Amino acid sequence: MRNTDFSPFYRSTVGFDRLFNLLDTVSDNGQTGYPPYNIEKTGDDTYAITVAVAGFAEDELSIEARDGQLVVSGKKETDDEDRSYLHRGIATRAFEKRFQLADHVRASGARTENGLLIIDLVREVPEALKPRQIEIRSNKALTSEPVDA
Repeated sequence: MRNTDFSPFYRSTVGFDRLFNLLDTVSDNGQTGYPPYNIEKTGDDTYAITVAVAGFAEDELSIEARDGQLVVSGKKETDDEDRSYLHRGIATRAFEKRFQLADHVRASGARTENGLLIIDLVREVPEALKPRQIEIRSNKALTSEPVDA
């Protein structure tokens, strides 16, 4: 994969450092395709990440939210050394998947279903950041009434 040089953008933008660092991180995370996963939008402010975790028990999976990332990992507790496979197509090797979360997105729950780990996400924008209507008053009202701060 090729790397993108964002340095020309640094000269003409202010306050976008985090965005460019995020793009660098996402494009150079070195993750493999194992295990396969889906990311879907389930509503206006809800999302779901579905990870194929066939062969893993619930206590062998871990989900952790830290530093704006969701880290999903799995590690088999028991090894199948006593078994002799003729063909082994179900991979149960340890894994760690990192998903970068946008601001105000948090994991609201997780469940396993038919060999899939489903993580529900919700975006909760604080009231202070939501759009609000500003009342328009006439000049007479502005000069005669004190304004609340």
